[in-house]
Amino acid sequence: MITSLVVAALSRPLFRSPANRHAGFVLAAALCACLGAAQDKPTAPAPDVLVLANGDTLHGKFVSAIQGKVTFHSDVIGDISLGWDKIRELHTVGHFAVLDKNTRLHGRRSEGAIPSGAIAVENQEVRIQVEGVPAPPPIPIHDTVFILDVPTLDREIKHHPSPLSGWNGAAAAGATLVSATQNQYSFSGGIDLVRAVPTVAWLNPRNRTSLGFTGSFAKITEPSYTDSTGAFVPEVTTKSAIYHAGAERDTYFSLRGYALAQVAFDHNYSQDLDLQQIYGGGLGWTVLKTPRQVADLKATAQYVKQSFLSSSTGNENLVGSTFSASYTLHTHVFTFNQNLSYLPAYNNPHAYSVAETNSLAFPAYKNLSFTLGTLDSYLNNPPESLPPTRRNSFQFTMGLSYAIRTKD
Repeated sequence: MITSLVVAALSRPLFRSPANRHAGFVLAAALCACLGAAQDKPTAPAPDVLVLANGDTLHGKFVSAIQGKVTFHSDVIGDISLGWDKIRELHTVGHFAVLDKNTRLHGRRSEGAIPSGAIAVENQEVRIQVEGVPAPPPIPIHDTVFILDVPTLDREIKHHPSPLSGWNGAAAAGATLVSATQNQYSFSGGIDLVRAVPTVAWLNPRNRTSLGFTGSFAKITEPSYTDSTGAFVPEVTTKSAIYHAGAERDTYFSLRGYALAQVAFDHNYSQDLDLQQIYGGGLGWTVLKTPRQVADLKATAQYVKQSFLSSSTGNENLVGSTFSASYTLHTHVFTFNQNLSYLPAYNNPHAYSVAETNSLAFPAYKNLSFTLGTLDSYLNNPPESLPPTRRNSFQFTMGLSYAIRTKD
């Protein structure tokens, strides 16, 4: 059609001279290119439609529905999140998968186990329009847990994240500096990272890796002076240093049970402990797991090597265990973490230890939080020394923490 119109135009008397005909061919070529580009331009896909309970209709893109919270993107108002009780209808153009409360996936073996297609939500039911096969029965809206796009489903089932991706945690730091009759400074900080595979709750867990370090160092200096009798009193320095580093790898053999391997290193100057090394493995069980709360119990068999700052008897080589319990609570106001552990030694019943850690984080600004923390440790076998070494050590920390999340 376009070509015939151009030929008819060029046959008119205006374009009979060579100069005008050449200009006409140039204009015709440009016109054909513009019209061809306009015809080749792909049409925009039809938008998804969300009808609210009050009858208002939004056009845009359905993102996901996770545990009753629906996320919908509109070019006019941006992303919105609302519950199913605020929605009358939802119709999508793209393909989505629906996972109900009975769905449990096991990696690549689950490929093809979940039907996917365009979805329609009406009368509190989710219907999936599967191409080429009869549609599956509708799913009551209160039974759905996750509705997500097919590329996200395929990525989580088929692909394993790289070693440097999928880490989540926080880094905290605090400091105190005093310059007066005595000079004092103290530093405290730590970092905790956890990498769970897969990264989503609708897949059965496969493994989990955790890394952590906490430390505090303080020093108080009493300057030297000459007393009223003319006697010289030398400078006195008191210091405190407590460090802990550890790593753990969990491999799940069921939804809640897992085998674990762990390593830990501890230094506590106030307890005369130069270095304690722990290497062990055992079993763990997740006794509580909800979107807000997680609780784990663990038991290990391990080898422990202890060396003390003032000991002349050499190292302690112990065979023992760690029995521990951990608890995490997430709320809109704060996040609370607690860990309690008991470490008996079977070849030396006198050499046992107990530790408890607590942390409380309050969101402050974006990725920053205000944190409070305590570490209470008891070591039953410090060597005899002068002044006597206390078996119990307690520290309180306060500072800012920064949330860390690497790309999946």
